[in-house]
Parts: sequence; structure tokens; C-alpha cells
Amino acid sequence: MRTAVGWDIGGVHLKAARAHDGRVVDAVQIASPLRLGVDALVQALAQAAARMGTPDCHVVTMTGELADTFESRARGVETLAALAVRELAGAPVMIYAGPLGLVPAERAGAHVREVASANWHASASLVGVSCRAALFADMGSTTTDLVSVIGGAVAARAYTDAERLATGELVYTGLVRTPLMAVAQRAPWLGRMTPLINENFATMADVYRVLGTLPEGVDQMVTSDGRAKTKDASRARLARMMGCDAADADEAAWAALAHWFAEAQLRAISDAAMLVLSQSPLPPEAPIVGGGIGETVLREVARRLGRTYVGFDTLISVEPAVRAAALQCAPASALAVIFSKG
Repeated sequence: MRTAVGWDIGGVHLKAARAHDGRVVDAVQIASPLRLGVDALVQALAQAAARMGTPDCHVVTMTGELADTFESRARGVETLAALAVRELAGAPVMIYAGPLGLVPAERAGAHVREVASANWHASASLVGVSCRAALFADMGSTTTDLVSVIGGAVAARAYTDAERLATGELVYTGLVRTPLMAVAQRAPWLGRMTPLINENFATMADVYRVLGTLPEGVDQMVTSDGRAKTKDASRARLARMMGCDAADADEAAWAALAHWFAEAQLRAISDAAMLVLSQSPLPPEAPIVGGGIGETVLREVARRLGRTYVGFDTLISVEPAVRAAALQCAPASALAVIFSKG
């Protein structure tokens, strides 16, 4: 039996998945914000490694190189690759470099363009094994990826973050961490389109918490004001965005406002998907394959675009008990599956 652990080192979360002969048997996401340095990541790696055990190989992808802890993306790639080698002792550590495949960790710095933020490429590559044509979508806590798969291969128009932002293939909006001031400049409030206060008083986690649709366990970060993760506290944070207190309106009014913000985010993702589809010869029957913690949002995007929705987790072999975690950790799961098959 061949085993592999896939690692996705993000700017605020570490994700890991273990697979035996192509079947995911465990997956986990751990908060590890890099903005204050690498200590949280070191702790998260130790915690996850203890759970994942020693495989035949570790395969690492990353997006954390963009964190402002590092003076450059190149320095971030080099640092994160070296940390992985140091903390994941006991088995070889290889770095995923997209179309180049795997490179030794000590060579990651020579392939910054291919290594940096390549996690989407791993997931889309695995989708191509099962789907000749599809639009792969992965909505995480911070960003949403939209990648065409054509002829069973990744058919992205762009590769780097900068390029992907311009093509709609990377949308900097996520289910949890996105500040509301990044979703809209104005919102309908008490009969007027009211400008928002440009402060990080509330995030999309507050929106989905008020609506009762935030998946359990996905909001692992401290709230904007450091207060509780309750509906009442989220309503108070929404109120600050409008220059109000929660007591200034009833629960129905705050729910309506939250619904509007959710709709605004949904429109942004749908618009980006339409942009991607306008450049890709995907047939009408090609599904949207969704992964990440925002699967519910992606299902609605598929419905609005008139496309079938397929869960990423249904395309891989996975233990039933860890299906949800494997879906939420799609890039790590993809790497573990691909490289545990030998």
C-alpha cells in the first residue's frame, strides 16, 4: 500500500489530507495565520503531522507565499518549502509546481512562478481525470477559483495570481474572511442605498451566520471585533457597517441586509464564471465541479448558469467519515490521491 499526504499551506489555514492507494482516509484544516510570522504554521504542521502519520511521501502546494510576512513571493516560496522539510521529517518532501509536476523542496526557489499559488492546478488536474469538460470551482475562506477543464486537461487562460485576477479565474472573495467593504460600496438600508463604513467591522462569516447557513467549524479566525461568534454578535457587527447599533432595527431587517450581501457576493462569483465561460469552449452539458467550504454558494452559481453541479468529493475515492473534510480541503486531497497511486 502506497501512502501520501497532501499539504496546502495557505495564508491563514493549513490543510492536509492522507490517502492510501488513491483513497482519502483523513483530512483536516487548521488555522495558521501567517501575517504575524511563521510560528502558528509551525504549530499547525506539528499538529497535523501527528494526525496524518508518516507516509511514503509528502506533497506540498501553497498560497501562503503571498502573506505580507514575506518581503517577496519568492522569499515566501523558499521559506515555506524549507519549513515543510524541517517540520515533516521522516518522509521525502516534494513541492507541487503545476505543469512541471513535482520538484525537490530545495529547488522550489528556482521555480517560483510554477510553485506559487498552484493549489488550484492540482485540484483541476484531478477533475480532468473524471471529466473531459467541466468548470472547476473552489470557494474557500478567502478566495474562489474558477478553472476550465477541456479534453480532460487544465485549460486555464492564466497561471499567476496577477494573471488570474484579470481573467476572472481568481476571485478574491470567500465564505468567511472577506470584509463586507470588499463586497460592496453601498447597501439597501431603510429605504436608501447607504454607503458602507470603510472599516473591517464585519466579514462574510457574519453574513452567513446571521442567515444560519455558515457550515459548522469553517470559521476558525477571530472575529473582526474579537467578540463572540453568535447571531447577536454578528448582527452587531453588520450594524456597524451601516453606522448603526443592532437595536436600531429588528432581526428581520438585519436578515434582509445579510441576504443582500450574500447576493452581492454570489453575483460577483457568477459574473466571473460567465467571464471564464465566455473564453472557454465548454459544451452546455459540461458541469460545474465544486469544492471548498463554499459548496452551497457554488451550487447556486451552477443553478443560475443552467449547469449541472457535481461535488468534487464524488470524483474521488474517500472514506465516508471524512468526505466533508476532503471536499473542503480539495487541493490537499487531490495531491494525496494523485501521488498515492504511485
